[in-house]
Amino acid sequence: MKNTFGNSISLTLFGESHGAYIGAVLDGLTPGISINEDFIRSQLDKRRPVGKIGTARHEADEFQIVSGAFEGKTTGTPLTILIPNNAQHSKDYSATRSLARPGHADYTAYAKYHGYEDYRGGGHFSGRVTAALVAAGAILISALREKGIVIGTHIRSCAGIADGEFGDIKADIKKLNELDFAVLDNEKGEAMKKAIEAAAVEGDSVGGVLETAVLGVSAGVGEPWFDTVEGVLSHALFSVPAVKGVEFGDAFSMVNGKGSDYNDNFYISEKEIKTTTNHNGGINGGITNGMPIVFRCAVKPTPSIFKAQDTVDFMKKENYILELKGRHDPAVIHRARVVVDSVTALALADLLALRYGTDYLASLS
Repeated sequence: MKNTFGNSISLTLFGESHGAYIGAVLDGLTPGISINEDFIRSQLDKRRPVGKIGTARHEADEFQIVSGAFEGKTTGTPLTILIPNNAQHSKDYSATRSLARPGHADYTAYAKYHGYEDYRGGGHFSGRVTAALVAAGAILISALREKGIVIGTHIRSCAGIADGEFGDIKADIKKLNELDFAVLDNEKGEAMKKAIEAAAVEGDSVGGVLETAVLGVSAGVGEPWFDTVEGVLSHALFSVPAVKGVEFGDAFSMVNGKGSDYNDNFYISEKEIKTTTNHNGGINGGITNGMPIVFRCAVKPTPSIFKAQDTVDFMKKENYILELKGRHDPAVIHRARVVVDSVTALALADLLALRYGTDYLASLS
């Protein structure tokens, strides 16, 4: 299995949805990075399900940092985070062992691991594992913030309901990072919640689009060709289980326009080079140009629904009609946004360490 991302700073994920623990190992961190456990907890809280718009499975996420940290700072050795699983209902999955749940990885996991995989709750493919991503990402988000780099994501749309657009990005990021349901327009946010609740009543689910902005990354980060900023970020973003598409800047609307519409003209402001627009999302030739990095992620509707669905028993090679039991989210987009922030921090931290050296993120005193 390939469960490691990153070159200079790397993250390895381990564990299964219904196993004893999930966890992450961050390697390549310079010594001296501050670890704020309260901030890690607050980030995990944003991933936790809430009320009628989330699953009934509630985990405390009482993480433990068991290596790589001493007296509130990284030591430079591998940093390991453990998060116990305490709220498993494994019996919910025994009856569907050999049934391919539509939209899930049950069949592909069986095809790859020959039936030896832990299938309960999606096993290693479960969104539960993203808790470890968020805990590790919180350390990197804090380190980047110390360097003046901030990340913020909002629910650009959900169930066909559109949020407002980024305006004052710095202020918007600050606001979003204080919210559990990350929207710029509170009224639109309430409408989205009602739509999610309505889908739940129907035994169905909804998806949407997350939009992320990053401020503070200087020009010159990234590589041409195979390690472009878009390529590295997309690699990380597609690790988020529900993400099925990524768009940088105004990529998909550009195809219906002209170069004169979407080229970002340059100008000088107080000896800084900027662009009048940001249709390219702060990236030219795979390298940052100093403008805000902006991208969007398509988040699919939660595949676990309570409607009858056609499927197969992949062991018996028989057709089957599936009616799911258990605890499932009618939408994951509001929980996925902190995961997107976390993998964004991981990808950027790695790119920055490759550009400026691993000591770049240190808060040495």
